[in-house]
Amino acid sequence: MILSVRVRFAPSPTGPLHIGGARSALFNWLFARRNGGQFIVRIEDTDVERSSRESEQNILDSLKWLGLDWDEGVEVGGENGPYRQMERLDIYRRYARQLLDSGKAYYCYCTEEELAREREELLAKGEMPRYMGRCRSLSREEREKLEREGRRPVLRFKVPGDKTVTVKDMVRGEVDFDCSGIGDFIIMKSEGIPTYNFAVVVDDHLMNITHVIRAEEHLSNTPRQILVYDALGWEVPVFAHVSLILGKDRSKMSKRHGATSIEQYKSMGYLPEALVNFLALLGWSPGGEEEVFSIEELKKLFSLDRVSKSPAVFDMEKLNWLNGIYIRQGSIEDITKICLPYLQKAGYVPADPAPEDIEHAQRIVAVTRDYLINASEIVDHVDIFYADSVKLEDEKAREVIAQEQVPQVMRALKEKLYAAGTLEEDVVKKMLKELTKELGFGGKKVYMPLRVALTGKTHGPELYQIIPILGIEGTVKRLNAVLEGRLQ
Repeated sequence: MILSVRVRFAPSPTGPLHIGGARSALFNWLFARRNGGQFIVRIEDTDVERSSRESEQNILDSLKWLGLDWDEGVEVGGENGPYRQMERLDIYRRYARQLLDSGKAYYCYCTEEELAREREELLAKGEMPRYMGRCRSLSREEREKLEREGRRPVLRFKVPGDKTVTVKDMVRGEVDFDCSGIGDFIIMKSEGIPTYNFAVVVDDHLMNITHVIRAEEHLSNTPRQILVYDALGWEVPVFAHVSLILGKDRSKMSKRHGATSIEQYKSMGYLPEALVNFLALLGWSPGGEEEVFSIEELKKLFSLDRVSKSPAVFDMEKLNWLNGIYIRQGSIEDITKICLPYLQKAGYVPADPAPEDIEHAQRIVAVTRDYLINASEIVDHVDIFYADSVKLEDEKAREVIAQEQVPQVMRALKEKLYAAGTLEEDVVKKMLKELTKELGFGGKKVYMPLRVALTGKTHGPELYQIIPILGIEGTVKRLNAVLEGRLQ
C-alpha cells in the first residue's frame, strides 16, 4: 500500500461528462480507494466563455450516478478550497508575481498578428512552432512604450533552453523532453486568468496531490508543468498517463462509435455498475480471464502497474454483453425501478403508479429481462402483457395458428385453467405437461399454437411465465379470440 495517497479529478465544465473523463475519474477513484487515500474533485472553469454551472452539475451528477464519491472538493468542501479555479484567481496571481519577481517569468506584449507571423516563419524553416522570446529582455522604457500603445501583456514562463526535462511516468516509464523545443509559454493571460499549465501546478501543490493520473493527451503538457514545479521549489507529484480510447476502427472515439457521454448511457438504460465495470477494463487488466467485477472487487484489484500503454478500444458489443449480465443479475426491484420510466413513457404504466402497477411490472420484468441489452428495450418486449388484443407477427405465426389441432388445444387449456384455481409457475408447468400428454399431439403442436395465441409471436418467454401474468381471464380471452376466428 502507498501511504498518504491524494488524487484528483479536475474536469473543465464545458459539456457533459465524456467517457474518457469518466474513465480518468474512475482510475483515480479506484487508486485512492485501493490505497486508503483521498479523492478530490475540483473544477477547472477558466474557459469562461464555454464553462457553465449546468455542465458542472451534469459532471457531478454523472460521477454520483457511477458511484464515485469524493472526500474533498466542490459540494463536499475541505481545507484546501475554493475548488473552482475562478474562485482562486488571487492565489494564482500571488505565485505568478513570485515567478516574475524572481526573474523566472516576464511580461510579453506581442500581438496575435506578430505571433502568427513568427509561427509561419518557423514552419517555413521546418522548425517546431514556439515562442522565440522576443519580449524576454525588454527594458523598462520599452515596456512602458508598449503599454502606452494600449498593449495588455501576458505573463510568460522563462524556459531554460539547454535543459532536458524527464517525466517519470508510472505507465510509460521515463520520457525525455528537450526544452529547446518548448518555447516560453504563457502562465497568465492579459485579463489575469491563469493558463492550464500554471493553474494545475498551483492547485495540485496546494491540495497536496501525490499522484496525477490523467489521459495520455496531457503528457506533452507535463514538461512545462515540471518546469513550474521546479521554479517554485515544489516537489513534483508522480505521473501516470493513461492511453487514449479509440473506436473499433482504431480512430479517436467519437459520436459515430456510439454515445460519448455518461448522461447518454444513463438515458438509454445502461446500469452504472455495468458501465463502471466496462470503463475499468478500458486500458487496465486484472489478469486472468474474468471480466465481470463488482465495484468492490475493482477497488481491491486495481493497480497502475497493470494499466496498458496501448490505446484502449471502445467495444460496444462488450458493453452490451456486460450490461445484459448486470440486468439479469440485479434484483427484480432494482431492475424494475430502472425500467419503469420507459414503461411510463410508452403508456404501459401510469405516471403515478399504484402498488399493484409496480407489482405487475415486476412480474413482467422478471420474465423479459433475459432479452434486454439495456433497460430502454423493455418496451419492445412487454406489449404481449399490456395489450388488449393480440396481433399475429408474421406469416409463420399465421401458419401455426391455422393448424387443424389448434381449436382442440385451445379448448383443452381453457378447461384446465378453470379447474386450476391458482396460476403459479410450477402449477402451469404441470398443467402444460398434462395437457400435452392427454392430447397426444407432441410438444411442438401444443406449445407453439398456445404461444402464438397468447403473444402473436413464435418466440419469447416461456408459456409457464406468460400465463401466470395474464391470469385466467386474460389467457382465456386470447384463447377465445382464436376459437372465434378473431386473431389476425
